[in-house]
Amino acid sequence: MRKESLAIQNHLGEELLQDLINFCLSYMGLIKLPKKRGTFIEFRNGMINISPIGRSCTLEERIEFSEIDKREKIREKFVAALQEEFAGKGLQFTRGGLISFDIFPEGWDKRLCLDVLEQEGLDAIYFFGNETSLGGNDYEIFEDPRTISFTVCSPEDTARLCREMFVNAPPNEA
Repeated sequence: MRKESLAIQNHLGEELLQDLINFCLSYMGLIKLPKKRGTFIEFRNGMINISPIGRSCTLEERIEFSEIDKREKIREKFVAALQEEFAGKGLQFTRGGLISFDIFPEGWDKRLCLDVLEQEGLDAIYFFGNETSLGGNDYEIFEDPRTISFTVCSPEDTARLCREMFVNAPPNEA
């Protein structure tokens, strides 16, 4: 598949894309938060990233929003509204980190890369992710039988696991 055919606007079409963006803008306009910062909708090649607080927030504001979101389920409710509004339109929604969620065509999750990696003839594909539960943006690839997967909570956690498995492992066990 050619890269330009993986552009979300080519797959969804302009009408559905605008309906989706307009719905998100309208929904976010009704959310009351202690703070809102810029870049609420980030258009990427293969997906759209939605952040109710805005991607321009500081680390402290991210943490504050994350705590509010845990209590009030802001992203969870937003995704439920999108799933209802766009049912049958071929869209998938997953949590992304502390402050956002992603929207992309069904089948365009992180497993998309596994076919390419399999063609490379690798013996094993290791995956390390932090959003590995149902609804998280790492869930599908984490559960895929083609991966050997680990849930991690930080880059340091990933590095520690890699050192344990590959650097400090006895020969022929890595």
